[in-house]
Amino acid sequence: MLSTKVLTTRLIAAAVVATVAAAAITYEWRAEVSLRARLAAQQQSINELEKRLDTTQVDWPAVAQTVEASVVTVEAGDSLGSAWVAHADTSGSDLVTNFHVVADQWSAGSAAVQVRQGDSTWPGTVVRVDRNDDLAIVHVSRRLPVLTVAPQRPRLGTTVMAVGSPLGLDGTISIGVVSGYRSLEGSNYLQFTAAISPGNSGGPVIDARGRVVAIAAAKFSGVGVEDLSLGIPVTVACDSVVVCTVSHR
Repeated sequence: MLSTKVLTTRLIAAAVVATVAAAAITYEWRAEVSLRARLAAQQQSINELEKRLDTTQVDWPAVAQTVEASVVTVEAGDSLGSAWVAHADTSGSDLVTNFHVVADQWSAGSAAVQVRQGDSTWPGTVVRVDRNDDLAIVHVSRRLPVLTVAPQRPRLGTTVMAVGSPLGLDGTISIGVVSGYRSLEGSNYLQFTAAISPGNSGGPVIDARGRVVAIAAAKFSGVGVEDLSLGIPVTVACDSVVVCTVSHR
């Protein structure tokens, strides 16, 4: 028969073993929970990086193809420019362009212009002008697809695409970035690096989601001057001369 002392010693030893085993199990459980938490955090980081990667890998050809149906060439006498569809209903479409594109025609007392898209040409009428902000609205009886506008101005460095008809070459695109915001002669401008030429005036400057952020208006030129294009922020047109459709997507 075991002595009381021996029995007590064995019971204490068993208790110690059980305590150690329980501690080991608890440690392993906590380690597993910690590992799962780290893996979940890593997966979240991977998902966020993938989202960022998706936003930088824009399918610009697809954006251009979608936008193209909403951009036209405006011919006003000897003047040539571009325009884009801001509003459309059963009566037709309202196109935004620059006032300087139609200025000579308007000053001569005529509101008639020609609107061209590909092989099609339609008569257009200048229905509203804003000389101070260099904006004009041309109405055509044809209903065309509308371009939405961005709800806020893009950040510096945002990639944008200018679409228009430089020298009458309709459907021309160029890509650059938003490079600044300027106040010149009392007007505010978005500065961007996408190339524009005579004929681009009035054309849309588009973000990666196909939304209009500005209206191409002018550029700095001279020896050694490059990539200094200016656009009128689209909110100026939407606040004063035309009803726009804002896209928050």
